[in-house]
Amino acid sequence: MISTSNVSLRFGDRKLFDDVNVKFTPGNCYGLIGANGAGKTTFLKILAKEIEPNTGEVIIPGNLRLSVLKQDHYAFDEHTVLKTVLMGNDRLFKIMEEKERLYAKADFSEADGVRASELEEQFAELNGWEAESEAATMLAALDINDSLQSKLMKELVGGEKVKVLLAQALFGQPDILLLDEPTNHLDVYAIRWLENFLLNFQNTVIVISHDRHFLNKVCTHMADIDFSKVTTFTGNYDFWREASELNQRLLADQNKKSADKAEEFKSFIQRFSANASKSRQASSRQKQLEKLDFHDMLKSSRKKPFVGFDPKRELGNDIVMVEKISKSVDGELVLKDVSFTAKKGDKIVLLGRNDLAKTLLLDILAGDIEPDSGSVTWGGTTIRSYFPTDNSKYFMGNEDSLVDWLRQYSESKDESFIRGFLGKMLFGGNEALKKPSVLSGGEKVRCMLSKMMLSGANVLLLDGPTSHLDLESITAVNEGIKRFKGNVIFTSHDHEFIQTIANRVIDLDVGVKYDNHITYEEYLDLQAPAGT
Repeated sequence: MISTSNVSLRFGDRKLFDDVNVKFTPGNCYGLIGANGAGKTTFLKILAKEIEPNTGEVIIPGNLRLSVLKQDHYAFDEHTVLKTVLMGNDRLFKIMEEKERLYAKADFSEADGVRASELEEQFAELNGWEAESEAATMLAALDINDSLQSKLMKELVGGEKVKVLLAQALFGQPDILLLDEPTNHLDVYAIRWLENFLLNFQNTVIVISHDRHFLNKVCTHMADIDFSKVTTFTGNYDFWREASELNQRLLADQNKKSADKAEEFKSFIQRFSANASKSRQASSRQKQLEKLDFHDMLKSSRKKPFVGFDPKRELGNDIVMVEKISKSVDGELVLKDVSFTAKKGDKIVLLGRNDLAKTLLLDILAGDIEPDSGSVTWGGTTIRSYFPTDNSKYFMGNEDSLVDWLRQYSESKDESFIRGFLGKMLFGGNEALKKPSVLSGGEKVRCMLSKMMLSGANVLLLDGPTSHLDLESITAVNEGIKRFKGNVIFTSHDHEFIQTIANRVIDLDVGVKYDNHITYEEYLDLQAPAGT
């Protein structure tokens, strides 16, 4: 078990946590949730004792081993892959190193023999003889094969390093496991393996993730950061969200009933308090008014934007014809003879391990770059809008405020209209006067979505539209695109986002490997190795 006692933390005038008392018990997986900036990663670092709170303490019984998913992808560059995983169990690894030094001594003494015997006993207790085999098996399950396991970490590419660091955190059955965005940069098969691992894990897990499907699959509890507190709830993410929304509605309804009754009493008191024959009744109403129960509804740090796309015109049946598109980057062929046709109603997800190929194809479809060969023919009724994975060029102008920035993409130049639109996307009041150049990643995403919503497009091209967003904003984008009546071609790593939007899958490598009208989960079942 890991718990906190009266933990508080401030950064300057900002109170992040205030007297947090929470327990995380064995056998449970806790999803740590909260709005962007609520302090999820900071709280995880407090639990790991990487950050010291202003007051209070983190309590971990001395015999328990805590393991943390490392975020520094370069920290182990000079170590082999297998050694990096073994380092996840610090006590075992130190025993292994000391044993190696002792046995390498030329003048091995009797005292060294006694110490070696002690180390061998501890080594066996920690299942040391199976350690390398366990680490290798775990790496292989994450598609880090034998040929990679003896390489130095610096020889691996980004996604491979992420898998090794994940294996390091999971290695040796830690008692407490802290995972900050463990599914980032993982392919679908690695995510599925991790889900199964955590479902069978018997100890304590605390995980941060923006992947709703992952939270629903692995979590037994949610730990919600809001109002500077951490509150735990039984159930997965969807259960927590539905229950919390229902609770807020019930409180609001109860408060409305109390308010209506209060107005009725006040009116009666006002009308009859001076009337001798009604004074007793007026006095009774006054006492009832004083007893009315109003529930405080704290203002949550969570805010959900409104995302909705209204096409200016109806689409015809022909959307786009892509014929034998090829494109090279720095002499390397990234796309070769890519061909497909989209008809009205298609919502196409582009899948595949090569993110560059998917981005390049969307850039070509949007008209941002030209293919080396081949052609793209759009239907005459289409109006397109593009959300690129790299939006930096859109924020390099000299606009003084977001109002000025968005006005250039709006038919109506009226400031109240622009401000109203920005307000829907959580840029209310002075937020609308921010300079575009100082926006965070999530704020830029919301601005780009605002631009697209104003376009009246009936075809949306989206390259990772949920990146940098919190769970509330991801849900809003998901719902907005589900409601959209036009066509969509998009990329995403969010399982639920893909499953609830796509009705067609195109698996893209250099060329089109697979293309069919099928749901994402049906596609995954087709791709799963036999026996999984």
